[in-house]
Amino acid sequence: MIKRTLKEIQQMVNGSGLEEQFEDVTAEGVVIDSRAVIAGNLYIPIIGARANGHDYANQAFLAGAAAMFWQEGQPGMPADVPVIRVANTEQALQLLAIAYKDDLDMKVIGITGSNGKTSTKDILASILGTTYRVHKTPGNLNSEFGMPLTLLAAPVDTEIAVLEMGMRGLGQIKLLSDMARPDVSVITCIGEAHIEELGSRENISIAKFEITSGLSADGLFVYHGDEPLLDARIAEARPAFQMVSFGDASDNAYYPTSIDVDGSGMVFTIPQSDLTFNLSVLGKHNVMNTLAAIAVARHFEVSFEAIKAGLADVEMSKMRMEICRARNGLMIINDAYNSSPTSVRATVDLLVSLTGYGRKIVVLADMLELGEGTVQYHEEIGAYVDPNEIDILLTYGPLSEHTAAKSGVAVTRHFDDKMALAAALEELSSAGDVCLIKGSRGMALEDVIEQLK
Repeated sequence: MIKRTLKEIQQMVNGSGLEEQFEDVTAEGVVIDSRAVIAGNLYIPIIGARANGHDYANQAFLAGAAAMFWQEGQPGMPADVPVIRVANTEQALQLLAIAYKDDLDMKVIGITGSNGKTSTKDILASILGTTYRVHKTPGNLNSEFGMPLTLLAAPVDTEIAVLEMGMRGLGQIKLLSDMARPDVSVITCIGEAHIEELGSRENISIAKFEITSGLSADGLFVYHGDEPLLDARIAEARPAFQMVSFGDASDNAYYPTSIDVDGSGMVFTIPQSDLTFNLSVLGKHNVMNTLAAIAVARHFEVSFEAIKAGLADVEMSKMRMEICRARNGLMIINDAYNSSPTSVRATVDLLVSLTGYGRKIVVLADMLELGEGTVQYHEEIGAYVDPNEIDILLTYGPLSEHTAAKSGVAVTRHFDDKMALAAALEELSSAGDVCLIKGSRGMALEDVIEQLK
């Protein structure tokens, strides 16, 4: 992680006001939450909608902060402690991250997409880790605050940083891409996530394509070649950088020649290698994510043997196709981190493809931020769940009542209370059954799982 004298830090962000007596003080690591400060950290107070980090300056210093930034115009600046004045603390955080990145001899990979960006990041980091020293975004720390903090946490010997880039609207991924200036940019897919803010999948594709904004002229763009909206973006941009596509269709550079489910993972082959690859994560959609990761890994000359080894040992972020067991022996596929129509269909398809289990159970909560088509999307998911393949469908939340209403599954029940849902799931299931649990982050379906353990 970053470790610099305060004089150096002040220069990196074009700050001012640091007293001479503090110039040689060293700060190590950066935090924006005063509660997370450990001795020696640089504390950067952010002005948010509900809180102003400047109000917690004293707490930060009491916790051991070595120094802090202070935004011009904010009252109450503490005296007799190391303070660097900046025009804007958010921008100073980003400037510091850019300067630190430029000091390191590392390549940067930026990943975005409506679904699959975190999984792709985890898979790619595991593959690249067989050959390089890799630093990746922890969890989904992918915002205008999270990404610079990720960069600032990179060890000085990092060779490749794998960065997830998220967004809520137009212009945000451009900001992140311009900040990170990636050597490789990846778009996993275009779905419905954030359609409430952006209005259409076409606008989502425009927002996601912003990841190429900071891509170096000799960089690589890896994209889902089965998505016509990305083809349209490429045609409009006429980019000069290299491009490699992946997808299900054989006209992509990387596509599967075979896919099978094997226990708790996937087995697949590709035209470029005689090897059979074993992915320790379930789902055809994760095979697609892996193809994107393989395309990037081959760009960095990682051997197919190393790719195979990396895939066998992937550590996925929590609540993304995470396998666990209920106390009654029920196998649970915990994919409760987030949800959208595209990702729900993909995970339901996965459940259908599994063999060797008793009953197949789907638990779905509301899909949020879908805009005007919200009710229709939930109804369509209810109709999509095949009653010939799924034995039980349980839903939770006011929107998911529309999913239950359109369900043809023999045992369909809707709940307004998570604890009641958990009790019913335990009663309806037994050892040998398998259950998919999926919902948007705001629905916190992991509460149901905790009641079952």
